[in-house]
Amino acid sequence: MTDTTKLSRRSVLKGATATAAFAAGSTLGAPMIWAQNIKDITLRQFGTGVSNLNEVAQKVKEDLGFTLEMTALDTDSVTQRAATQPNSFDIADIEYFICKKVWAAGNLQAMDTTKLENYDKIVGIFKTGKLNDDSVIAQGTAPHTVGFTTGQHGTEFVQEESGWMTLIPTIYNADTLGIRPDLIGRPIKNWSELLNPEFKGKASILDISSIGIMDMAMVVESMGEYTYPDKGNMTRDEIDMTLALFTEAKKNGQFRAFWKSFDESVNLMASGEVVIQSMWSPAITAVKSRGIDCVYQPLEEGYRSWGGGLGISNALSGIELDAAYEYINWYLSGWVGGFLMRQGYYSAVPETSKAFMSDNEWGYWFEGKPATDVITSPQGDPLAQAGDLRDGGSFEERMGSVACWNSVMDENQYMVRKWNEFIAA
Repeated sequence: MTDTTKLSRRSVLKGATATAAFAAGSTLGAPMIWAQNIKDITLRQFGTGVSNLNEVAQKVKEDLGFTLEMTALDTDSVTQRAATQPNSFDIADIEYFICKKVWAAGNLQAMDTTKLENYDKIVGIFKTGKLNDDSVIAQGTAPHTVGFTTGQHGTEFVQEESGWMTLIPTIYNADTLGIRPDLIGRPIKNWSELLNPEFKGKASILDISSIGIMDMAMVVESMGEYTYPDKGNMTRDEIDMTLALFTEAKKNGQFRAFWKSFDESVNLMASGEVVIQSMWSPAITAVKSRGIDCVYQPLEEGYRSWGGGLGISNALSGIELDAAYEYINWYLSGWVGGFLMRQGYYSAVPETSKAFMSDNEWGYWFEGKPATDVITSPQGDPLAQAGDLRDGGSFEERMGSVACWNSVMDENQYMVRKWNEFIAA
């Protein structure tokens, strides 16, 4: 493609009123005609409620001119749609561990990293698995292990940067337990506290098997019951042992509930029905925005981490495909990153997000510095006061303490069956 061609397509994608732009074709083919106005394009995106946000769709319309239709689903439904309904979406906003389940279906196309304006600024976690040169790669499905494929039509993952990405990384975090310190009244330092009889009937764990069992594994190791060779790839015996321990706790009344959605976790914690549970960062933000004391508690054993990215449907081509790349480049250019980081997430390209955050926000959310003024949510609700520190500290401290990544095990089907038995017990 010539530079002229790029400019022509770019002008269309910026909302130009020109009705046609011509691309220089090969010597064997006719020029391609780009006659559709960008404003007529609609891209259909689905994913979890974590990042499928109305504010993002509105900003896309404002900045790029086309329509982004978003559908928010739970994790299991996201997996099912990506694997079995290829004609129902253009953009798949999915977690990296799901890639292990869906890539082989052939419903997503590999993406050319030369078309990504900020590829060089993407953090190392998504390229090499390492935050720094001396980082130890955590257990589980680390994003870089499923992030690259052999070529445009590659069907297998490769462990090095190949120029073709399965997903373009967007959002990630270090997850831990949420607590109500006002109702607990003492320090919480370990994952094992989730099964402490002191919190009988006031504990909760999430009912998403592939994530929940990783939280369970963190608890099992914290209790000194067992050390897994790889928490992200358990044997059948390890699965049985893990779920047996939690089934016993369940029968003893340890758990108030098992939640699947963001809103459920918020309501359980805000009401005080639960004082310690699996939680996600924006759920903590939502509880705090109600004026309720809620902490995303750093724990001695470290964090369970996850990462998400945008995948493109294999059916997408032409100006719609160009629009998808334009959207992805826009996504990594900073505005979305700043919006997400104000909820406690991290951007795959932190450098660009900094331009869309105040010095106070950047210092608090990313650098682990005390707030110099009120810290607010994207909706303007106060989350922290001057002098407050972010739970867990800086980006380096939090992401440098990841013990495992969300994962898909070799024994996934067996694990899911045993998990369902646990929930039904």
